[in-house]
Amino acid sequence: MKDTNHTEINEFLLLGFSKFYKFQNVLYCLILLAYITCIFGNIVIIILVRIEASLHSPMYFFISIFAVLEIMFISVSVPNLLAILVHSKKTIIFVGCFAQMYAFNALGETECFLLALMVFDRYLAVNNPLRYSIIMNSAFCLKLAVLPWLGGFFVSFFPTCLTILLDFCGPNIIDHFFCDLAPVQNLACSSFFYSGVATVLAAVISVVLPFISIVTLYICIIITVLKIKTKEGKRKAFSTCSSHLIVVCLFYGSAIIVYIRPQGSHYDKFIALMYTVVTPALNPFIYTLRNSEVKQALKKFIRRFKQCPT
Repeated sequence: MKDTNHTEINEFLLLGFSKFYKFQNVLYCLILLAYITCIFGNIVIIILVRIEASLHSPMYFFISIFAVLEIMFISVSVPNLLAILVHSKKTIIFVGCFAQMYAFNALGETECFLLALMVFDRYLAVNNPLRYSIIMNSAFCLKLAVLPWLGGFFVSFFPTCLTILLDFCGPNIIDHFFCDLAPVQNLACSSFFYSGVATVLAAVISVVLPFISIVTLYICIIITVLKIKTKEGKRKAFSTCSSHLIVVCLFYGSAIIVYIRPQGSHYDKFIALMYTVVTPALNPFIYTLRNSEVKQALKKFIRRFKQCPT
């Protein structure tokens, strides 16, 4: 009997937001602005943390790592989205599609783990302030910073591999603006049960478990803060966590909706805009405008820049 397990298609067609062709130019301008804002804002944060002595602490070290991750994460999908908004050719080659899929999911899962790690840092700072500087020394921080990257790239490997092994012999139209697991799995000619299960497991490990950890740690932080007698002490303790809490809500709120039900839907690409474009563009403002130390460091940096000879 002739073996039918083979892949006939060599490229995928990304629909993006083709149905909203009247708004393509507006979308392009808005997304390009968000992309430039994200890149520029996160580069400024990285530079500030690097050169300003007042920001040489574990919290800002992790924020700078997060800024690097945001630049990489948004660059996986947004340049391709900008291209398909203005070009008539909206295809992506087979290998390129799965490379984008792996990079996007690996970086996204790394971000989930890193957000949980940043809460752990705040938990230690609030609950064990006297030993915090001893525990969170430079060597330990560096080791901790590596773990989310290892976890993200390891966990995303399995659903991506199981998806690429599926048979793609029919339709090649992806109703999305980048290659993601669920939209691609839905195009398979063979059963994607195992890859679907792997996708759910990866989502549970990299999205749900870190989210539960974040909620648990924040509950512990809140209990500790409420025990502080002075209002100024409570305000200072809460201020170190508020920016991170906003980022967590924005990122996890949309990510959980999409990845905990991996069968995919027509609206997933609109939700995906939140955590691929909107949230990365807002994060630099969240970490600067709501943080007095970063604002002071930014003012010093601007004054120093103005004083430089032309």
